Amino acid sequence: MGLMKEPGTTKPVERLFPFVLRSRILIVGRDTLARSKGRLHFVLITRDLSAGSREQILQEFSHYPIIQHYTSDDLDKGFGIKGAKVVGFQKSGLAQSIYAELKHYRINLPKKPSQHAQA
Repeated sequence: MGLMKEPGTTKPVERLFPFVLRSRILIVGRDTLARSKGRLHFVLITRDLSAGSREQILQEFSHYPIIQHYTSDDLDKGFGIKGAKVVGFQKSGLAQSIYAELKHYRINLPKKPSQHAQA
């Protein structure tokens, strides 16, 4: 079987989590994320994030893909970060691979350059 992806029988994304830790592409915390926008590939928010915080993230990071998946407990188990509900992934091949497998959980639409007239 090895690397074959059979839906429902494997957890393909989670197998990459140890590599995320080793490669140090995980950005934890809203303040750190805000300072890291130039290196940001996508934002992951948990399902247990409050509606108000979710809206703030959607506004603040509207130019980045935002994925809503997992719980803060899942992030604790996967990455060893307690209580985190918002994390980012730095631009990298690994981040692209993870995003490709999570993109169906994306909650915002890509911004179109012509969508907002310049004020």
